[in-house]
Amino acid sequence: MKFAQDIILKPIITEKSMDGISSKRYTFKVAQDATKPEIAKAVEELFGVKVAKVNTINMKKKPKRLGYHFGYTAEWKKAIVTLDASSKEIEFFNGLN
Repeated sequence: MKFAQDIILKPIITEKSMDGISSKRYTFKVAQDATKPEIAKAVEELFGVKVAKVNTINMKKKPKRLGYHFGYTAEWKKAIVTLDASSKEIEFFNGLN
């Protein structure tokens, strides 16, 4: 059994993700093995909102260099969660605008 805290890892705070807040679209870093229904249920449980749609993106690794040494960034999964029109906003993001 997965807990909601194990599925939703952290919010993504970028200019593009902050622009989506006005249309009730929130962006989160989620667990690699999380499915769309699990993500929707976790957001509803953690924030007390109604989820309309979930879009997921697997972010691939990118090559990075630091002087002579080189490697790759970690792969991770991003979820863009759209809330229902009648749902309240997520209070965590209100102070960030």
